[in-house]
Amino acid sequence: MNLGKYRNIIFYLSTIAVFSMLMYWFFVEGKTLEIGENIAPPKNTGSTMWESFAESFMANLHHPLALLLSQIVTIILVARLFGWICIKIKQPSVIGEMIAGIVLGPSLVGMYFPEFSAFLFPKESLGNLQFLSQIGLILFMYIVGMELDLSVLRKKAHDAVVISHASIIIPFALGVGLSYFVYREFAPDGIQFTSFALFIAIAMSITAFPVLARIVQERNLQKTKLGTVVITCAAADDITAWCILAAVIAIVKAGSFASSIYVILMAIAYVFLMIKIVRPFLKRIGDLQAGKNTINKPMVAIFFLTLILSAYTTEVIGIHALFGAFMAGAIMPENAKFRTMFIDKVEDVALVLLLPLFFVFTGLRTQIGLLNDGHLWITAGFIILTAVVGKFAGSALTAKFLGINWKESLTIGALMNTRGLMELIVLNIGYDLGVLSPEIFAMMVIMALFTTFMTGPALDFINFIFKSKKADDEDKDNNDAQYRVLLSFDNPESGSTLLKLAHDFTKKMNANKSITAMNIAPVNEMHAYDINEYENEQFRNVSDTSHELNLKITTLFKASTDIESDLTHISNRGNYDLLLIMLGKSMYEGSLLGRLLGFTTKIINPEKLLNTVKGKGNIFNTSPFDDFTLQILDKTNIPVGIMVDKNFRSADKVFVPIFNLADFYLLEYAKRLINNNNSQIIILDVAGQIRSNIEVKELIRSIEQVAPNHITLYNEKKIEKEFLTSQDLMLISNKSWKNLIDSKSLWLSDIPSTLIISNP
Repeated sequence: MNLGKYRNIIFYLSTIAVFSMLMYWFFVEGKTLEIGENIAPPKNTGSTMWESFAESFMANLHHPLALLLSQIVTIILVARLFGWICIKIKQPSVIGEMIAGIVLGPSLVGMYFPEFSAFLFPKESLGNLQFLSQIGLILFMYIVGMELDLSVLRKKAHDAVVISHASIIIPFALGVGLSYFVYREFAPDGIQFTSFALFIAIAMSITAFPVLARIVQERNLQKTKLGTVVITCAAADDITAWCILAAVIAIVKAGSFASSIYVILMAIAYVFLMIKIVRPFLKRIGDLQAGKNTINKPMVAIFFLTLILSAYTTEVIGIHALFGAFMAGAIMPENAKFRTMFIDKVEDVALVLLLPLFFVFTGLRTQIGLLNDGHLWITAGFIILTAVVGKFAGSALTAKFLGINWKESLTIGALMNTRGLMELIVLNIGYDLGVLSPEIFAMMVIMALFTTFMTGPALDFINFIFKSKKADDEDKDNNDAQYRVLLSFDNPESGSTLLKLAHDFTKKMNANKSITAMNIAPVNEMHAYDINEYENEQFRNVSDTSHELNLKITTLFKASTDIESDLTHISNRGNYDLLLIMLGKSMYEGSLLGRLLGFTTKIINPEKLLNTVKGKGNIFNTSPFDDFTLQILDKTNIPVGIMVDKNFRSADKVFVPIFNLADFYLLEYAKRLINNNNSQIIILDVAGQIRSNIEVKELIRSIEQVAPNHITLYNEKKIEKEFLTSQDLMLISNKSWKNLIDSKSLWLSDIPSTLIISNP
């Protein structure tokens, strides 16, 4: 017997046995030490073992930590669900998260499921939820400050500052006027008109810079003059509005402007200190990071300490911690790469974990049920009208006065009218200070939702009204190209590969071709100030490859919240002849565990469930394609080429297996490769149907006449491994690809780079 083989097992068992016996001896001997000690006897409640367990379990359920964790899980799930729904209807996810808060509050769950609401959100637990949400807000305002590109603000500030300040003063004045009419009915007892009016006015004046920046990116406006102006307007608006808010908070807390003068002076001194002393210090620290791809922990600690100290200082001064967090972000080193790395460290925790807590906490305060009278809803409508007229019309008319055309002026107005999360922050501060009553708070929350929701439809309506004939003519001219290829890639390497393939299909067509390289990026992966750098990085390989091939291409970059829908919309609308994409990773491939995980993913995927309910898919359908590719195949009405890349270089030797009559359309693509790339095509008649089909034989004969010795027909049943590995590319239909994978007649590792072509 070879003991060396079992050496580790013997040592493990011996160690466990020896030390277990040693502990047992200590426990037995330790009992003797209890003699003479005043040991309390064990409690005997007279209950059964099950009752004891149940009592303990219920106590654990109501423990503050367990309750907080269950609240967080519920909030994140509901917020993500409503956010996903809003993205699908082309709305910012923040609207869904705001609605999720209201749904979980007394307006819905609290009204119809009061026992569940009382269990999940008891009043005594709301303090913990509020403090955690405040931490989330502090981190969020830090990110907002970092996303402000102050260099752009300095360069483009002339017109933008005029529009921005007009978009503040006009709704601010209308807000004060509105307060005059609603003060007696809706102001809380003991609140001065000045305090009430100032908070209503600042709530009317705020713009949600982060939401606006995402909309600008998603609509591809960031490179236009309009995009630059509106981003700069929003940045100037943000800085001005938060400074005004700090002054308003100081005045409200002090009771009058005269009493708040010391607070305002301290706030000015604080801002001076941050700009003149702290900012240069942080810049020197940031310079040490130049050229590095990571931020070390001591540096992270310095910046977080700056954030916390800044927030603490403004809270103690009396102008709220959020202003300090915003200021700490604004004075961060202006290096775009450095800010991006730091935002990535903070963003996920702040936006995914902590910020939804604020939405729900706001929802728990929002009692829409209080608006139980027609008069109250008329007042709410009047508030919405005042907000839209002040911000939308004020911004648009000012832009028009400065010489901007009507379309861009109205677009600026629609974007500046976006209030989103920023509005909720202002409203919650007012509610905490006792300036806003529950009724007016609920009305203002509804206004925040409405003005944010209307931004997308308003922009679409403006584009529809001002749709120019020139744009239609350009589209028509573009569609005159004989063969149009759109390639969509998600990383630089795949873009280069797809471009080489598109070139092989169109090489000799000269002016009778059009190739568009498109990259649609998730909008949440980019920030307003580094989007150009992100785009350049994505297209670098594609640009280099196009120069190598001496190929003229059109590039298209788009930031999106719903990549799949935007890709199918652009493909269908652009009148393209072929869409080329890369195959995503499918859980169907690989081990049994992979298949089980894939099956589980399909069960819990909400989009799959929705499509199944609509009759667009089968929840139990397994496929070698990933979900994204399946949706593209389902929704596009043009041929789609799905590339499986295995170090593809060129399509010189191409293998085309024909499994049935439905695959014959592949011969048209083979013919295109022969004509443009002089490719050698080997057709495998797997089912033996080609020789018996006159139409297909004629097609092959016509190809042979134009390009003799470029096409070979085989009728072999077995495919040799050596033959497969010698090919550059395999052309196959999407249905045959699935059958090929399912049958396991070929090893995936033997198949060369493959283009799976669908026939819509």
